[in-house]
Amino acid sequence: MPASATTPAASQERPVGPLQLLALGVNGIVGVGIFFAPAEVAAQAPGAAAILAFALTGLALVPVAFAFAVLGRRFDADGGPVLFARTAFGERASFLVGWVAYVSAFLSTSAVVAGLSQALAPSLGLTGPLGQRALSSVLATVLAGVVASGIRVSARAWTALTVLKLLPLAALLVAFLAVAGAGPVPVVAAGATDTAWLRAGLTVMFAYQGFEIVPVIAGQVRSSSRSVPLATVGSLLVAVLFYVGLAWACVAALPGLATSPAPLAASAGVWGGARLQWWVGAGTSISALGICLGMMVTTPRYLSALASGERTLFGLDGMSPSGVPVRALAVTWALVLLFVNLGNLSELFALSSIAVLMQYGVTAAALATLAFRRERGLKPLHAVLAVPTLVLGLTLVAYGATLREAATTALTVVAGLVLLRVARPRSAGASATAGS
Repeated sequence: MPASATTPAASQERPVGPLQLLALGVNGIVGVGIFFAPAEVAAQAPGAAAILAFALTGLALVPVAFAFAVLGRRFDADGGPVLFARTAFGERASFLVGWVAYVSAFLSTSAVVAGLSQALAPSLGLTGPLGQRALSSVLATVLAGVVASGIRVSARAWTALTVLKLLPLAALLVAFLAVAGAGPVPVVAAGATDTAWLRAGLTVMFAYQGFEIVPVIAGQVRSSSRSVPLATVGSLLVAVLFYVGLAWACVAALPGLATSPAPLAASAGVWGGARLQWWVGAGTSISALGICLGMMVTTPRYLSALASGERTLFGLDGMSPSGVPVRALAVTWALVLLFVNLGNLSELFALSSIAVLMQYGVTAAALATLAFRRERGLKPLHAVLAVPTLVLGLTLVAYGATLREAATTALTVVAGLVLLRVARPRSAGASATAGS
């Protein structure tokens, strides 16, 4: 189903500009990895291997970002992979893809909210799991309220938080490079088994997750055919530079990196002293807050997009005058509340990574299908981008996932099939309106 055409005048009235969209992508990536990934990766791939894990995984994701960019510039509407699948494979496949993408998104949101609450709870006098869960619930509710106020307000908020989060991280990199420039910085050389490398890659994959949300709000973006691809690829490249540098700083500063609860703050203390350590510690909380907000903005749009096609689902595709899918937002808020109060944090990480890899695979398959059909201005040569995306996803899922994670993902697909049975066919007039 073709995305609707938008006149230049209508495009200029859209609230999200190209820099705000780039900020959304960077904001979507930088956050979770700051809190957890350096230590978790070092536990699987110690020493210099941890740095290589960040670098190689980031480079391996560049073709994935290009796949999203190539398709994203051709769909001038909200939905991202949901629209890709609808055009390539039809309504039924689109519904299931939208559901898998939505599950991926709200699990990721739950994981980040829980991680931020875990970091902030001690400073607020909240001890134990009960206090952390209470803080997670309050945080999710406040964020949902901000998002409900409108996309324009949300865009300003996520842009400001992105700038604030990058400042202390840039200061840490500058301090590290200044010390490294004064003399050699020792980095422990250590190897890792093949299985450990793949598990480390799965962890890093979660840390780099986020650039795929850029096309999801394409319908709110000015000049989306230019802004979406630039923001998608640009946000990943910015994150790779930051993450490789931060991983290097952590490995060089912390011999016991694998057991460090706050690796970035600890390495900041080594390279820049107590003041930089405090600034980075505060910056990581701002970073996580920013990614929580960005994901709360985009996650309901997966749900509204899957309900916007030929089948309707409880009116979840309805939009407020300020551009917010209110019912989808309410459902998302309720699910995030549930998952931050249930489940293990590390399991949420792994499940989110697998679900995102499935989303990557569907996008690659849609790109290949549309390219061979020569639809949307695509040519068969564009299908080349789908190959590394599919290989990467299949390898990491096959060797990096546990049976429990795979079983949970399968249950998610079954739940999507049940929802598909519940969804009612839309009337002809309503269907035409939804597809316009």
